[in-house]
Amino acid sequence: MTDNHYSRGPVTDVTSPLMKCYETTTAASTSTYTVAAGTTIGFNADQSLYHPGYLDIYMAKANPTANTESAGSGAVWFKVAEWVPGWTKTGGFTWPSENVQTFTFTIPQCLPSGEYLVRIEHIALHAASAFAGAQLYIACAQINVTGGGSGTPSPLTSFPGAYTGYEPGILLNIYSVPSNYTGYTAPGPAKWTC
Repeated sequence: MTDNHYSRGPVTDVTSPLMKCYETTTAASTSTYTVAAGTTIGFNADQSLYHPGYLDIYMAKANPTANTESAGSGAVWFKVAEWVPGWTKTGGFTWPSENVQTFTFTIPQCLPSGEYLVRIEHIALHAASAFAGAQLYIACAQINVTGGGSGTPSPLTSFPGAYTGYEPGILLNIYSVPSNYTGYTAPGPAKWTC
């Protein structure tokens, strides 16, 4: 259960330990779901996302298991899916994740078998024109991947650590972009594919 389960408040400090999974409670009481590589899985929010923003999904190999406090610590996270805002000079922004409640992605077939954390993150940008104005909504799940391959997920990053808060995809006035603006730049590493 995320720390904002009742308040629905965001993380605004990208250096906070809550950036990992938005949890300060122990993971030992949680369950791990077994799923085959190449399967489509996802997250279902308790309501549709109503803030314009960027959404991504990361995974992290768990060592030793997904339900330990050390899981997800260090540079072990890699991006596997993203919903990037579109932008044109004449039409402005489009928000693929806005008013959507369910987000699915396919676990890469070449992902090595083992236990992983899966982390979803929505970066709401409606107040992102000032530093620490972006609102990050985060949650994690635990899975055990079977039938995987021999891929090497990369590039790897850490949470906290992936962002400074000054990235153009986090510190951005979506209501007044400069005349030379060319489109949204997703924060964090590039998405890993097999």
